Amino acid sequence: MKSRLALLAYALAGIVVVLDQALKYWVLNVFGLPERPPTEVIGPFWLSMVWNKGVSFGVLNLESDAARWPLVIFACGVAGALVWWARRLDKPILAVSVGLIIGGALGNAIDRIRLGAVADFLDFSRLDFPWIFNVADSAITVGAVLLVADLLLPEARNWLTALARSRR
Repeated sequence: MKSRLALLAYALAGIVVVLDQALKYWVLNVFGLPERPPTEVIGPFWLSMVWNKGVSFGVLNLESDAARWPLVIFACGVAGALVWWARRLDKPILAVSVGLIIGGALGNAIDRIRLGAVADFLDFSRLDFPWIFNVADSAITVGAVLLVADLLLPEARNWLTALARSRR
């Protein structure tokens, strides 16, 4: 079972990298977003080009190139540690979360290596969501939420069960 879960994590990571890079290729080279103004797709969803030299969602966005290589090394280190951990996973939700985080980290690392910054373009700011992001950022976020949910929900369930028993 553990090897199947590792394969699930690795396959999902591969899918995330391919989707992320394919969409970035299309947005940058086919659609030509860097040369266009923000463009409405549908309703509150727009495409707006942002070059992110910081971490996810533009946090610590630095104008200098100083953070580029340390962030590449950090992302690859995190992905490598998760690849190793994936061989020991025992729950499908962990395989999904680890796969999403690996794929997102590698997708953004590829951008930093190839482009010098991460290409962000998914814009929902008309819904008062202030960040412009990409598929890799989304995968990292969803993976992290699933990981935290797996860690906290059993504890919350145990706490609520103990609380309910203590009130009887």
